[in-house]
Amino acid sequence: MTDRASGSLFGLAYGDSLGRPTEFQDYGSIVETYGVGGPQELTGDPARVTDDTQMALAVGEALLEAAAVTPESLAPVLCRHFVAWLKSPDNTRSPGMTCLHACVALAGGASWREATQIGSKGCGANMRVTPVGLIPGLGDEQRAGVAQLQSALTHGHPTALAASELTSYAIFVLVNGLAPAQLPGVLLERCAEQRTRYHADWLGDLWRQPGVSSPKMFMAHGWDECADAVQRVVDALGRRRFEGDPCRATGAGWVAEEALATALYCYLISPEEPVAVLGRAAATSGDSDSIACLAGGLAGAALGMAAWPVSWQKRIEYGDRLARLGQAWDGGALR
Repeated sequence: MTDRASGSLFGLAYGDSLGRPTEFQDYGSIVETYGVGGPQELTGDPARVTDDTQMALAVGEALLEAAAVTPESLAPVLCRHFVAWLKSPDNTRSPGMTCLHACVALAGGASWREATQIGSKGCGANMRVTPVGLIPGLGDEQRAGVAQLQSALTHGHPTALAASELTSYAIFVLVNGLAPAQLPGVLLERCAEQRTRYHADWLGDLWRQPGVSSPKMFMAHGWDECADAVQRVVDALGRRRFEGDPCRATGAGWVAEEALATALYCYLISPEEPVAVLGRAAATSGDSDSIACLAGGLAGAALGMAAWPVSWQKRIEYGDRLARLGQAWDGGALR
């Protein structure tokens, strides 16, 4: 398939839109309204999304604009796009306070190392990282560095960094044809391989925090939390009891590693049924829009645009911008 980048980006937005009205609702209320399958039809024209899609577009468009995929070229462009998002009249979707605080600091002239919220591992960084896994031609070091840098601009916690990289890596391997059933094992291997890897060229001295003796120690904490979260997915899938609120199995998704874990769980129950994946992810008692946007990005990366009803493409908010990114990266030489 040559349209997996488009499938992933549109899947992200579709999940975000379906999860938008269910965020902050308890599971019983969601089921009462939509049934046990959750919401599976877009509403509105356009079907509105949240800050999750807006910030994923900011990351993707910064990557298109940057002269080179290096920390020196990319960091200022990312900062500019994040500040533009902050000041946009469309920034009315109740974004997270971590992103707001960091972007306000960036807008005031702070460097990203001064602006980042070092104590936050909220899901606001990995819900926007999907574009990083879709860029053709990046080497492994570049992709990892970009994923962690875009996190570090707002969420400097090591678990936020690791979860962002792991999310982009999941997208990358699915785009390249990995069978979904193999994904948990591949991600656990990634956690082990990267556990003490610190990308100093991209992160500088971010690791220098009270109580941290080395960059290896700094990153190990984040990767360990991600590995534990993926293992919970493996355990939950192995029980084969998929009824009820997915958050009870893998976490509510407000923090980075849980958002990825619950999205993975919702996806891997039935990866061949992408619309059902979105409904299941949106029918969660936690951060439903972020869980569903991550799940949609995974499903679309594996199946391309064929995963989604054709009529949705013209109804989703920001469809023109999503299409531009998808067309830029579809069919490229990935490695």
